[in-house]
Amino acid sequence: MDKKLTVILAGIFISVFSIVTISEAQTMKSKGLNAKQEKIVIIATFTANGDLLKLKAALKEGLDAGLTVNEIKEILVQMYAYAGFPRSLNGISIFMGVLEEREQKGIKDELGKEPSPMPANKSSIELGTEVQTCLRGGVPVSGAIFAFAPAIDKFLKGHLFGDIFGRDVLDFQSREIATIAALASMEGVNSQFQAHFDIGFNTGLTEVQMRSLISVLEAKVGKKGADNANEILGKALSNRQAEQSAAPCVSMEAAPSAENSKAISITRSGSQPSSKGSAEYFTGSVRIDPLFKANDPLCVSGAYVTFEPGARTAWHTHPFGQILIVTAGSGWIQQWGGPIEEIRQGDVVQIPPGLKHWHGATATTAMTHIALQEQLDGKASDWMEKVRDEQYRR
Repeated sequence: MDKKLTVILAGIFISVFSIVTISEAQTMKSKGLNAKQEKIVIIATFTANGDLLKLKAALKEGLDAGLTVNEIKEILVQMYAYAGFPRSLNGISIFMGVLEEREQKGIKDELGKEPSPMPANKSSIELGTEVQTCLRGGVPVSGAIFAFAPAIDKFLKGHLFGDIFGRDVLDFQSREIATIAALASMEGVNSQFQAHFDIGFNTGLTEVQMRSLISVLEAKVGKKGADNANEILGKALSNRQAEQSAAPCVSMEAAPSAENSKAISITRSGSQPSSKGSAEYFTGSVRIDPLFKANDPLCVSGAYVTFEPGARTAWHTHPFGQILIVTAGSGWIQQWGGPIEEIRQGDVVQIPPGLKHWHGATATTAMTHIALQEQLDGKASDWMEKVRDEQYRR
């Protein structure tokens, strides 16, 4: 990380902490999914897993909850991108039968809005690139897999995010609820599952809503899938340390365009939910309060991390190093093969790239620090084994 940038960032965040207390940033929305969103979960799940009998009941429940005919059709169409054409077509066929039965009973379901015309001045790939970037928190998507198979990058941008997500019958939150629910019913897709939890947060969905989604899965589908979803959600929350979008990407209007991509962005105090440090990467009680996400071209992210007494990270490294600014209490830090060193409020710690280390509170005092780190290919940390008690207390 550039030394000048390091000094600037450190100075900024020490100043910020002097006028804004950590307590101002801690608000958690308490509302789970609403009735319509819960029905999206079960419709998407039973479409993806092919349980047509349960899907038929879910479709009726969705209509009764207020989902329009076009909204449900949109869910079923979107499912082909994740579960395949056969499951999507089966779902549409079942829905046609449900509507026919209800019509015979004199039930008139609301048709709902039709999709707006696609922008005349953009190709599907241009539109999809904007939508995909917005959903990924403002960071353009790249990686070795897309260089190896550029056709899949073209199809994802042009078809999935342009032609499908670009249709405004559903907002992005509804689409991500459907996608997460569908992936929860599949095996062997946990990396994509975790990525879509992250995208869901970028649309403005909260941790409480995500856990509400998982509760619906457990009640309607089963405990096995819900347990896996809880585990993947924990990983997503831990890895998000600073990955909450400054402005949630909720619809097409939120997607960045060339003319507004350089606009000033303000993240209001208390607008981003806290999360608990995952037990996979932390020992003890740890709270993460995101500050700002990695945003192209400056791929630096930041978060407050609070460790209760005895809590600490696992051993880990950072591809471009890390800066810690201790804002409250005192803690310990250790590099591999070195002694444990105490760090206190006001200290600034610079950790070199690739250096194996851990940090956390002391055994008797809590500690809060700001963590600043740069990403490489979307990844800011490489996690290793946990710090054993005898290593921590020596």
